[in-house]
Amino acid sequence: MTNHPNGTSDGHIRWGILGTGFIAGLQTQDLAENGFTVQAVGSRNAASSRAFSEKFDIPTAHASYEAFVADPDVDVVYIASPHTYHHAHALLALNAGKHVLVEKPFTINAREAQEIFALAEAKGLVALEAMWSRFLPHMARLREIVAEGSLGQIRKVTASHNQNLPKDPAHRLNDPALGGGALLDLGVYPVSFVFDVLGTPDTIRASASMTATGVDRQTAAIFEYPDGQQAIVDCALDTASNNRAAIIGTEGWIDIEPTWYNPTPFTRFDNAGKVLESFDQPVTSRGMQYQAAEMEGLIRAGRTAGTVLPPGESVAVMAAMDEIRRQIGLKYDADGNPND
Repeated sequence: MTNHPNGTSDGHIRWGILGTGFIAGLQTQDLAENGFTVQAVGSRNAASSRAFSEKFDIPTAHASYEAFVADPDVDVVYIASPHTYHHAHALLALNAGKHVLVEKPFTINAREAQEIFALAEAKGLVALEAMWSRFLPHMARLREIVAEGSLGQIRKVTASHNQNLPKDPAHRLNDPALGGGALLDLGVYPVSFVFDVLGTPDTIRASASMTATGVDRQTAAIFEYPDGQQAIVDCALDTASNNRAAIIGTEGWIDIEPTWYNPTPFTRFDNAGKVLESFDQPVTSRGMQYQAAEMEGLIRAGRTAGTVLPPGESVAVMAAMDEIRRQIGLKYDADGNPND
């Protein structure tokens, strides 16, 4: 559901950026370079908001989230605050009548995700998860190949996301109070990819090693499906890897080059190892403009959900990560007390 398959905009829908961190800057840059209108930025810190607006030539800088979501010149809010705040900030924006594009992980848990989508649906607004890799050209082609059946029955999907990230115990990645750990920051990519290819698993088996601060340092999981298919996903926040992915079928396989969740080539092989297709489509900017184009296409069509990443699938991904966390013993404040 993308009116602008090249990730461009006609500029009529006005964007606001909630948050001024690194990812917010990446998204804003891609918006600016591809014809999107960025109208305002909001932060709790006036100086941070002003500096961000000056850096990206944004007309309006708000010193509070409340003033920002009340801005009548903003149609859609991109939420790039730390993920423990996604739920509250999405509800704030939706209640102000704004569509929301929410960074991944969409929320801390499935319950929070359901609440956001329920409010969006009730208000006739779009809530979309900013899983940017879903909307990239190579992912669109992968879905076509899987759907046409040339790989035969898909038997196995593998995907890794391992990075060497800051070790500081006070860093948000290592802080359980801020939803830290490898799974929510990094593992969400391979988990979402598996859902894209195979759908919701029947069972999940997970294992992890924890940091001294109590979050997962590395996590691996096997997803199992009714017909015997498996998916193997892994993530780590203190060791880097080449981050490849593969889709393996009875009639051949696809190897997605590093880094698989970025714009990257892939190669399709038959069972004998003969190359059947080499996909390599250059992407301008970083590639985050494609998810913004999907959002604008949904808004123009008057739809609250698309087919590439519908609300139910975002909730299901969060539910799978809830189950992984249950198995590895990683609990966050937002989970509450199950006996309440």
